Amino acid sequence: MLTALEPNSSARSKRAWSHLDALEAESAFILREIAAECRNVALLFSGGKDSAVVLRLAERAFFPERIPFTLLHVDTEHNFPEVIEFRDRIVRERGLKLVVRSVGDSIRSGRVRLRKPDEPRNPHQSVTLLDAIAEFGFDACIGGARRDEEKARAKERVFSFRDEFGQWDPKNQRPELWSLYNGRVRRGEHLRVFPLSNWTELDVWQYIELEDIPLPSLYYAHEREVFERDGMLYASSPFTKLLPGENLRTELVRFRTIGDISCTGAVRSPARTLEQVIAEVAAARLTERGATRADDKFTEAAMEDRKREGYF
Repeated sequence: MLTALEPNSSARSKRAWSHLDALEAESAFILREIAAECRNVALLFSGGKDSAVVLRLAERAFFPERIPFTLLHVDTEHNFPEVIEFRDRIVRERGLKLVVRSVGDSIRSGRVRLRKPDEPRNPHQSVTLLDAIAEFGFDACIGGARRDEEKARAKERVFSFRDEFGQWDPKNQRPELWSLYNGRVRRGEHLRVFPLSNWTELDVWQYIELEDIPLPSLYYAHEREVFERDGMLYASSPFTKLLPGENLRTELVRFRTIGDISCTGAVRSPARTLEQVIAEVAAARLTERGATRADDKFTEAAMEDRKREGYF
């Protein structure tokens, strides 16, 4: 495994320039641009594959200096334990500054009210995120969203403007001709910045292979107790209750995306290695969110509705 800031020169020296180099260069330019234009930037780091890639890109973009961003995680308190352990280990090993704010705290303080105790908490992260942005005065937040994930995210600009209420209006965004980005915001406004906008899921996995980026073990095939609901496999956990007719069984699965444990589905998979995962992703015909995220299936416009309220 590479050290925090050590470029993976050995892997790069053995191959010709590729589309991954072009994507990396574009992302590095975006990261440097937001660092230059904004005074207080957060990098949203959940421990998932996309945020791990963004972190690696930031390390390369500012090498040999340390990254000039604060890491921010909005924790639902219903996360996979393996992901939280991975997040804390990466932060500790690389000496990074991490701020964690919890949806559970927002619930206990009355800022968030659940319709029922066992409902997924992913949709309620917006309030906690906006509170954290206000608390620390962030004028930009860097995220790992990609345009290929979901139709609402396909509308996003790279520099996505949010008003003083943290809301996203897809009709009130700034042009980005010739890769010129406008990072100006007034007091109370902020930007969401997406350096992976033009990447695909396959690009992400190929870059993980190229850079030898560590990930939580959940992304690779393993045996796990699961149950089936609405055509998706969910992990057994203290936060999920079986409905009548549902039964636990052990299957060989992996997770293509990782969120709240109560709304993130697994896929049956024998892919235990990085090479096998890349081959599997290359053959996939559904995006990871379309295939495994129940919170995106509440309505046809579920993601767009959440984004208008301040979601990632």
